[in-house]
Amino acid sequence: MSGMVSRMREALRTDHRVDADRLVDRVEALRRFVRTVEGHLPSERLVKAQTAVERAGARLALSRDHTVVALAGSTGSGKSSLFNALAGLDLSPVGVLRPTTGVAHSCVWGPLEPAGRLLDWVGVLPRNRFVRESALDGDDEAALHGLVLLDLPDFDSVEKSHRLEVDRLLGLVDLVIWVLDPQKYADRVVHQSYLREFHRLAGVTVVVLNQADRLSAVDLTRLLADLRRLLERDELPDVPVLATSAVDPNGHGELRAMLERTVAARQAALERLNGDVDQAVAGLSDAVGPPAPREMVDRVTVRELTDALAGSAGVPAVVSATGRAYRQRAAAAAGWPLLRWLGRLRPDPLRRLHLQEGGEAGAPLPVTSVPDPDEAQRAAVGLAVRGVAAQAARDLPVPWPAAVTAAARSRLDDVPDALDRAVAGTDLGVHRTPVWWRVAGVIQWLATLAAVVGLGWLVAGYVVRALGLPALQNPKVGLTPVPTLLLLGGLLLGVLAALLVRPLVSWGARRAARRAEARLRAAVTEVARECVVAPVREVLHAYADARELLTAAGRS
Repeated sequence: MSGMVSRMREALRTDHRVDADRLVDRVEALRRFVRTVEGHLPSERLVKAQTAVERAGARLALSRDHTVVALAGSTGSGKSSLFNALAGLDLSPVGVLRPTTGVAHSCVWGPLEPAGRLLDWVGVLPRNRFVRESALDGDDEAALHGLVLLDLPDFDSVEKSHRLEVDRLLGLVDLVIWVLDPQKYADRVVHQSYLREFHRLAGVTVVVLNQADRLSAVDLTRLLADLRRLLERDELPDVPVLATSAVDPNGHGELRAMLERTVAARQAALERLNGDVDQAVAGLSDAVGPPAPREMVDRVTVRELTDALAGSAGVPAVVSATGRAYRQRAAAAAGWPLLRWLGRLRPDPLRRLHLQEGGEAGAPLPVTSVPDPDEAQRAAVGLAVRGVAAQAARDLPVPWPAAVTAAARSRLDDVPDALDRAVAGTDLGVHRTPVWWRVAGVIQWLATLAAVVGLGWLVAGYVVRALGLPALQNPKVGLTPVPTLLLLGGLLLGVLAALLVRPLVSWGARRAARRAEARLRAAVTEVARECVVAPVREVLHAYADARELLTAAGRS
């Protein structure tokens, strides 16, 4: 594409009345606009722009030394006679029956090549191509050297294919000469269906009132004035309006002079391309509006979306399970050793949900057993997604809000799996054993050991006395025997340690739950940004780029 742009610039650089670089930049901007908005705007809105870009690339790659001029008109307007008169030869059939001209005829002033490639592109059959170059003419036709004159089919032909051919050719030629006759110069079809559509191509449009030889001077003046009035209504107030006659040798001199000036200037093709781009830009002008920030999704909206997705992902259930798991694991590590086995009989809340606990990086994530969202949670997600789209598209013109909404919903089918992976892949932080658990566990083991030793000592003394053996002399601390002190002290220390640990466990469980919630919400926020916000931002970026490109494609 850059090579084509370079060739286009080089081909147009010698032009002094049309800014060649600006024209190439406009075409390139329009091409990039089409590429940017594809998938966001309806394809039918882009047809004219795509056609203008393709036509510009093809036309500028062909001969710049030729000007393609078309004679267009209705049956009986005399355009074929005028075509023959300008050529000085009977090349196109003339008649009064409908249809007369069924296919386009061409006359080339000068060698047929490279005009032949131009006619191949336009679509004129080889058998209908004629060359206007003769040694007998001398320099009489030199002023028109480079002119490619076309006689188009009648646009009001009873054959539908003829009108389709006219419409096709009118989109390709460089300059159009509308041939009207005194009887049908005000015909509604030619004005509403054609001339009015050419108001942005006024620079490459000429209107002639043919068969002027049939009118008196007064009538001719009156008809020309009325024709100008109609053209002003068609938004073509400045197009040239000429009176011509195919039967009068001097009746088309003014038209021929105009053609000579057009051929010499070699501006018609460039003016036509400018007009095509103008039409395409005008047709798309309502597709962009005021500038819009590229980041229109604010934090409040993202937070609301995260809240809805967190509820759908079962984050509250996971947070609650994290707190319970912390308490259960703390009891198993710092509780009374003789009762710890009771805690092991209860299933771990997190393992019941199949949540990993600090697994290896890159390891496959398990499918969680988090409860599926209910209808209310699904509805909340839908409302939040629509809220993101509405907030992002509030200042955008039609049809961009629909594109934003479609983008926001484009990956909703991926959200459940993405949320499950996010929850499963979040490190909840409960697999680590705090130091104070170990300290409390050691204290409990020491207290239990002391109580067991004291109890065993007392039992041994009771057995000795029961067997009639000499009683054991237990050491005392004050008045209290050491075995009794060990038993009671161990039990009391265990109870006190449990009472002191309980608030610490509650505080730690709340802290673990808050930490897990923060990490889970961060993971859910990433899912929200990836599956909802990112597609919306892509559309917003496309809108901003499209607006800049359409401005660049406009005529400054």
